[in-house]
Amino acid sequence: MSGPLVPGIRPYRPDDRDAVAEICLRTAVAGGDATGVYSDDALMPEVYALPYVAFAPDLAFVAVDDAGRVGGYVLGVADTAAFIDWYARAWAPGFRERHPSPGPPTAHRPEYGEAQLIADGGDPERMRIAELARYPAHLHIDLLPHLQGLGLGRRLIDTFRAALAERSVPALHLGLDPANAGARAFYERLGFHELPSSRPDAPLLGIAAR
Repeated sequence: MSGPLVPGIRPYRPDDRDAVAEICLRTAVAGGDATGVYSDDALMPEVYALPYVAFAPDLAFVAVDDAGRVGGYVLGVADTAAFIDWYARAWAPGFRERHPSPGPPTAHRPEYGEAQLIADGGDPERMRIAELARYPAHLHIDLLPHLQGLGLGRRLIDTFRAALAERSVPALHLGLDPANAGARAFYERLGFHELPSSRPDAPLLGIAAR
């Protein structure tokens, strides 16, 4: 007789795409739900999740709950410079066509406004940080609340770092919402450190791949 199911991690599959988009949306405002915050719920996933699974599905890993449902992910790229070039060529034109201007205002007033989100979605050069030569990879990680506190965040990042090490990538970086103090504490516990170009309004952390 098999034992009880437990949460785990597996490689991303194409049929996980919708779940990844939903998780991105539901964790997009300082780790909280962004449903209805912007005029189009597709905006956040189209900037911070879906380009990654299009460009580097082999570096995407998902966390699944005890019923096998996807409830988290780590997404990233090994070569941010190459991703910027691809994004400018293959993703940004379609994004700008789908989102030419901010939609009607909602009842929410997020600090990260829709105009800035749309501008960022069409501008991959925002990802070209000063430390890119030493920290060429970057990632995004999100977990729904029911999978938090189980050690899956650490395991997802460890899985991603191991995949980078296999590719001889030396180090990675990530940006985070300055309002998400819990996320920053989590990264610091894992050994991430602040990079020289980090700012209070745009924290930037890095860590070696191994």
